Amino acid sequence: MTNTTWKSVERAIARKVGGERMSNHALGLQTPDVETEIWSIEVKHRKTLPKWLHDSISQAETNATEGKLPLVVLHEKGRWHDNDLVLVRLRDFVDWFGDVKVGEE
Repeated sequence: MTNTTWKSVERAIARKVGGERMSNHALGLQTPDVETEIWSIEVKHRKTLPKWLHDSISQAETNATEGKLPLVVLHEKGRWHDNDLVLVRLRDFVDWFGDVKVGEE
């Protein structure tokens, strides 16, 4: 995506996860960028992401056992592990969780 605006990125993410872009619904109020029935998503659009972040997810993919979801856990020294962050590629996230139906048995 070249010359992409943050709004178009939010729209693309909403389409990808079957959600709705919310940030234009209540300007000035605290609302998520994208919302689905079960997810509240904050989208961050940057010109570049750190190389070590790309390298980390590539390493997780390379080392993943067949049929397992590759992810990276980011831990900040001195912080509780409950505050760690989980990184997974969007395509993998949607493949694994995109068809989740809430309330169905």
